[in-house]
Amino acid sequence: MTRHTDPDASLLETIGNTPLVELDATPNDVSVYAKLETFNPGGSVKDRIGKHILERLLERGDVPPDGTIVEPTAGNTGIGMAIAATRLGLETVFVVPRGFSEEKERLMTALGAEIVHAPGDTGMGEAAEMAHEIADKRDDAIVPQQFETPLNVEAHYETTGREILDVLGEDIGAIVAGIGSGGTLMGIAQAVRERVPDVHVVAVEPSGSTFGELLNREPEEAPYKTEGIGTHDPDVTQLLDPDALDDVRTVSDRAAHAEVQRLAAEEGHLVGSSSGAASVAAREVAEEIAAGELDVPARTVVTVFPDGSDRYLSKNIYGSFDAWEGKA
Repeated sequence: MTRHTDPDASLLETIGNTPLVELDATPNDVSVYAKLETFNPGGSVKDRIGKHILERLLERGDVPPDGTIVEPTAGNTGIGMAIAATRLGLETVFVVPRGFSEEKERLMTALGAEIVHAPGDTGMGEAAEMAHEIADKRDDAIVPQQFETPLNVEAHYETTGREILDVLGEDIGAIVAGIGSGGTLMGIAQAVRERVPDVHVVAVEPSGSTFGELLNREPEEAPYKTEGIGTHDPDVTQLLDPDALDDVRTVSDRAAHAEVQRLAAEEGHLVGSSSGAASVAAREVAEEIAAGELDVPARTVVTVFPDGSDRYLSKNIYGSFDAWEGKA
């Protein structure tokens, strides 16, 4: 758990070392632990890559000390990068597809970022193209591109994965995490597999997303409401290694939404819909381990709760499913 016994010189020093907390609604003989990323200063797992990527870009000379970061993002990566940029002397411009959390945009703006909207419902692919166009027109600007840079995976290999190992040691049977860029799951999996080679690695996506194609499945593409994970274009990320995955599980919007509300009402976790999806899948894996349907090296499942519900309140995340689903 996070401990602060000495003063920190910078906000960036408070990123990481988030709590790993056991969930309640699981089989008696299989433990499920969630990494609570809301404890980061920007409230999400993306603070980790914001700090790591920008520090490495400066160290390598890829961007000058007074340069500009241009990034396509739905919000959390932008917040994480903007926080790091305030401490590192960089400017930030974020290209955001329409329809995502208003709260995230307000937080990025509060942190001094410039927001540019990708037109219509074009998604992250068009946002990435726009980001490169903007960077090409500005002096000393760079697009880190969280979906492409190995620094994304490296951040979680060096921090999130090692933190889990520090707490649980080799007592890890399965890792279950949502996939958007793929960096979180890939980094954790790489770190854990160095000590637990047979750990079972499960990617989580919303029903309607198409990452399952990477494991030669035929998912039915459809719109989905769960924010921060999933894709309609599996080629958008260059970080996800299908050979590193044992399974890709889909969770419906309805199940994720119900779990968000259960986690709050029964366990006190105030989390977003991607956390709800991760919790549903992690509990499913735990049930299968308990039933003897999955052969894993330990009776322990680890998942990640990427962010909190506070940045989705305008979308009725605690309202009825119909009200949440219908909120643009």
